[in-house]
Amino acid sequence: MKAKRRFWKKLRNKYKLSIMNETTFEEVMHARLSRLHVISALSMLAVVLVAATTVLIAFTSLRELIPGYPDRSLRRQITLNALRVDSLAIELERRDRFFNSIRAVIAGGEAGGDSTLGAPLVARGGYDTISMGASKEEQRFREMVEERERFNLTLGDWPPAASQETFYHCFPPIANGMITARFNEAIHHYGIDLAAKQNAYVSAVLGGVVIFSDWTLKTGYVIQVQHPGEFISIYKHNSELLKVQGDVVRAGEAIAIVGNTGEETTGPHLHFELWRGGKPLDPEKYVKFE
Repeated sequence: MKAKRRFWKKLRNKYKLSIMNETTFEEVMHARLSRLHVISALSMLAVVLVAATTVLIAFTSLRELIPGYPDRSLRRQITLNALRVDSLAIELERRDRFFNSIRAVIAGGEAGGDSTLGAPLVARGGYDTISMGASKEEQRFREMVEERERFNLTLGDWPPAASQETFYHCFPPIANGMITARFNEAIHHYGIDLAAKQNAYVSAVLGGVVIFSDWTLKTGYVIQVQHPGEFISIYKHNSELLKVQGDVVRAGEAIAIVGNTGEETTGPHLHFELWRGGKPLDPEKYVKFE
């Protein structure tokens, strides 16, 4: 106890600090200090220095001089890499959906898929009309659709003969669409490209049944319609699909919205194809676009 009192007494003992003129030995100034005063002053000075250093590092560019701290360009690169990783994750998920749809079709199931990422596609009515082998009910349904399509807006007999070169009054897939690339089987361009405004409606050229409505990696959102006479019309690079697999559509009915999706696209447009019996046809011989 005495040692403790002696210690505190030493801290409180005051000492005289004098500053004297070296030549005249005259006292210029003096101060009375104790050890406790010196310790307190040094402590306050340390706190002020730590606070000032913290403020400088937090609110100025001096923090970039600290070894290991990322500079502005490195932080920007980190942000860009995070965005790229997020985009790659979305593309991988879309690719997986596309492969799953292909596997389902090969296995005899339903393709599935919607115009929005990750949402399952369910045919209206709770079942899919497409199967690997046509049932009796499906055959009767197809005959009913073909009978109904006899009264659509087509001039002349449909389907036209393969040797015919005349135009038929089918609905154009896009109103006032401008042809930017024509059919050229030699370079494997099996359709025509129609430039159109973003979000313009895509219409079915004739009545039929939707047999495919899903996302593909190269051509984005694609919808295919089966018509009587083994004709199939294909509409690619859409931004949104308005019909699902199994829907019955009429000639001129909106089935999709023009977009710019897929890897093989250069801007908002529609790639339109017409097939018969597994062979591509020149759409300009069957649809009047102007």
